[in-house]
Amino acid sequence: MAHLAPSGKWDARYLGPVPHDASYYAKCMLGGALACGFTHAGITPLDVTKCNMQVNPAKYKGLFPGLRTIVAEEGSKGLWKGFGPTFVGYSLQGMFKYGLYEFFKDAYMNLAGEEATNKYKGAIWLAGSASAEVIADVALCPLEMTKVKIQTSPAGTFPVPMFDALREMSRLKAETRFPFGSVVPLWSRQIPYTMAKFFFFEYIAALFYRHVFTAPKDSYGKGTQLGITFASGYLAGVVCALVSHPADSLVSLMGKPANKGKTLGQIASETGLVALATKGLGTRVLMIGTLTGFQWWIYDSFKTAMGMGTTGGK
Repeated sequence: MAHLAPSGKWDARYLGPVPHDASYYAKCMLGGALACGFTHAGITPLDVTKCNMQVNPAKYKGLFPGLRTIVAEEGSKGLWKGFGPTFVGYSLQGMFKYGLYEFFKDAYMNLAGEEATNKYKGAIWLAGSASAEVIADVALCPLEMTKVKIQTSPAGTFPVPMFDALREMSRLKAETRFPFGSVVPLWSRQIPYTMAKFFFFEYIAALFYRHVFTAPKDSYGKGTQLGITFASGYLAGVVCALVSHPADSLVSLMGKPANKGKTLGQIASETGLVALATKGLGTRVLMIGTLTGFQWWIYDSFKTAMGMGTTGGK
């Protein structure tokens, strides 16, 4: 049977259309890098505006006013500040996020066994995604800190080219806390985000295949399957944005010069929970919903091209 290992025992690594071996996980890592690197870098203008709305809401009052302010002061190039560290950082993050999710999900399913896996699928999705994100954020952190510093520093006060900015972050590490000073707020933002991203994607995709597209999954064409992937990813992304926005605001505020030397608790107390949860939220919902939908679509398109099938199902 397809779900049995060569030894004859039930094995999660043999549940899909191809065995989940080292080559499979390596391809998933590459697919994750492509999915996250290009999508995050492609929406740099939205990210620049969102970060500035969080750091200086009095000046950047909304998405479109914020975009106009940046262009008026720095030209159109100001909208693309931080493109380099965004692309590299999120490629690394995506590589570990998706590749290790597949690995940990299989490992936890095998640890639980067939009966418990069927009963507690949601818990396995949550545990697998959280485990992967812990590692992914360590890879992302130095580049995320650099990106935020580039994007929120007044024009001319901090280098914009990626390697110059990384050197400056290292030179000023006593005050910037580079390279891992933001890893705790990053975990507090990204782990809930990723748990929601993978749980709700898997859950919504399963609902589609259970209640709307009720024939066997492999009876549908790749276009239909990838459409389900995008819709499930977009809806999951909206939930992600709501869950992780307060921590995202804290990460942005840490890069503000006025907050140098302050603890996370001090910054949160001074800003207020309502502001942390709402400033820039509309922009982030738009950004993360679209972003997550396209990430899953790119990832599953790559998996399909590699003959590995799409993610999720009944």
